[in-house]
Amino acid sequence: MHNDFPRFPLFAGAVLAALGVALGAFGAHGLRSLLDDAALAWWQTAVQYQMWHAIGLVALGAARLPRSLLPAAMLAAGTVIFAGTLYAIALGGPRWLGAVTPVGGSLMILGWLMLAWRVLRGAPRGL
Repeated sequence: MHNDFPRFPLFAGAVLAALGVALGAFGAHGLRSLLDDAALAWWQTAVQYQMWHAIGLVALGAARLPRSLLPAAMLAAGTVIFAGTLYAIALGGPRWLGAVTPVGGSLMILGWLMLAWRVLRGAPRGL
């Protein structure tokens, strides 16, 4: 890996994937008897989105695409916000966090669209 290429997508994807596996197992084994069906569904949705975006970030980092740092940051931040609010709500956090969840989803969508646009345009130098 070149020293000048951002390692953030690989790092963020690896950390999110590790946490996704741990949180998925915790939900399946530690929370099954403690949470109702709705809360378990929120937890599972959070794990699924976290893992898909972790894989996407690892792939993005491995592809070493120019100008992919900002889309990767948007994907990572969106994943943390989206999944984090769902985890919190599932564990009994305030329901108003549900109003924040779409912010994370929007960041994920915008990150993917920005990446697509940059790939389509040929992505010269820079972020």
